[in-house]
Amino acid sequence: MGTIVRSAGREDIPAILAIYNDAVLNTTAIWNETPSDLAGRTAWFEERVAAGFPVLVAEEDGAVLGYATYGPFRPHEGYRHTAELSIYVRADTRGRGIGKALMGALVSTATERGVHVLVGGIEAGNEGSVRLHAAFGFEMGAVLPQVGAKFGRWLDLLFMYRVLSDEPPKPPRGR
Repeated sequence: MGTIVRSAGREDIPAILAIYNDAVLNTTAIWNETPSDLAGRTAWFEERVAAGFPVLVAEEDGAVLGYATYGPFRPHEGYRHTAELSIYVRADTRGRGIGKALMGALVSTATERGVHVLVGGIEAGNEGSVRLHAAFGFEMGAVLPQVGAKFGRWLDLLFMYRVLSDEPPKPPRGR
């Protein structure tokens, strides 16, 4: 049986939590230094779903191997057509195409839902993530040097982006 990408349910939150906390504790993919707990990840999940954002999981043989989502790029109305994505893969399954499966599904979902631009904020030294984004047509946007710190070193933030549609936005109602 191959990898299945599907919408996450509440039953997937413990697996999502484990993947998230591993990234917090062992990688520079997430710049948080404090692990989350089940209540925190549950609140995060419920907020995402209530706001209409997808939370996807990649599963093989009933085991969640990774998750992906997108959410607001910035809180201001002018950015409402842009979303920032996140993809995390369980440490023991990296390099097996799980990230590619999640990215493909996430790009498709964002396109179907009318997202104009997807943005990835990546630790500039994360070559695997840079390659994954590039393989899906993301372009280099900007590098912000030393804007983060973790594990006793400065981190550079690389923004990569992909324009999903050339369709211009409809003006807000009443304008």
